[in-house]
Amino acid sequence: MQMIQETADLSAYLAAGEVIDHRHSLVRETAARLAEGVADSYEYARAAYEFVRDAIPHSQDSGDPRVTWRASDVLEQGTGICHAKAHALAALLRAEDIPTALCYQRLKHDDGSGFVVHGLVAVRFNGAWHRQDPRGNKPGVDARFSLDGERLAWVPDAESNEMDYPVLYAEPHPTVLSALQAAPDRPYLWKTLPTAL
Repeated sequence: MQMIQETADLSAYLAAGEVIDHRHSLVRETAARLAEGVADSYEYARAAYEFVRDAIPHSQDSGDPRVTWRASDVLEQGTGICHAKAHALAALLRAEDIPTALCYQRLKHDDGSGFVVHGLVAVRFNGAWHRQDPRGNKPGVDARFSLDGERLAWVPDAESNEMDYPVLYAEPHPTVLSALQAAPDRPYLWKTLPTAL
């Protein structure tokens, strides 16, 4: 799949904002801790990815009803769904000047009842974008940080009308963000997450 930057301005993928708030002290402190002892930006990116994937449980997997959407809140509360975890990883990577985009897939619900938009990130190394999925592993899901071919949580099945969205967003898609911000808890969010972009 050919990925398409939402904007040609690469600095947009380094910007801080309300959601990807990488100037927040907790994001900066976490980034500094992860950067200790790593040799280069590639090793840092892997460390940040593995931290978000493994140390912050996906709230559906852990049964946590809280909804987070701002990167610093994800780090502080230690929980989030795929979108929130993508926001946290984007903030940690941007904090160390690694261009990071948000990207999305349309996947079938686990129970097969309709579709849901799944969130992940893409990092830019050596002039190319590489998608990474920090959702968190579980039985049947084995996502890994990779610049040599994607190791995502899921590969969309085109025959089932699943798909990869090719656009690389500098900020969260408004449809996704509004669902996260409006949800009082995860069970409510599960009913209101977008089914398509």
